[in-house]
Amino acid sequence: MHYFRYSPEILARYPLIVGGVIHARGVRNGVTPDALRADYAAEQAAIKARIGSTALSELPSLAAWRAAFRAFGVDPTQYRSAAESLLRRLTKQGDIPSINTLVDIGNLVSIRYGLPVAVLDMANIVGGITVHFAQGDEAFSDLGSSESIHPEVGEVIFTDETRVVHARRWCWRQSAQSAARETTTDILVTIEAHHERGRRDVEAAQADVLALLKQYVGGSQTRYESSVSTASPA
Repeated sequence: MHYFRYSPEILARYPLIVGGVIHARGVRNGVTPDALRADYAAEQAAIKARIGSTALSELPSLAAWRAAFRAFGVDPTQYRSAAESLLRRLTKQGDIPSINTLVDIGNLVSIRYGLPVAVLDMANIVGGITVHFAQGDEAFSDLGSSESIHPEVGEVIFTDETRVVHARRWCWRQSAQSAARETTTDILVTIEAHHERGRRDVEAAQADVLALLKQYVGGSQTRYESSVSTASPA
């Protein structure tokens, strides 16, 4: 089975897309350890200093995501990529709160590279994930809501083999089913980029995620090479 792939239509519209994937089994999630919490706080301080007064829209990785959102009809100032949302919170409110070990690992690496990093709980994902344009009849359940809604026709979504949506507007919002929780043991981590140096940044981010998973949650991890078409074993 595939773990993560782009539809031909996505590749035709977004030829620069790079996706890196890690599949990890047997991980131990929970309250973020003090050492990771300290590293996360230090990373946030370093990122704030590095960005300074620079507008987030001027960062190459975020500018590329804004362009990608516009290309499928979404206003990127109304619906921001996950990476921009994190950095916006950091620069506007001063910090990003700790959630749990897996989420904090993903968020730490996301702000470091300005890339969306999704940590998906595989327990409620049937088969692999395909990134494609929505037909509009797929089902999505938002975090904190029991109501199922439909994506807009033409927006980019993640779906599994049952056509359940696990991310809307590409990297704007994850589903309730795929969120990492304390009981999570089997995860898929996706890291994506559209900018010119995207492949290099995705590969570096993958290496950082792998190291952090090994250090803090254990389990067995399989890295999949960055690819514009599909994730294949390294």
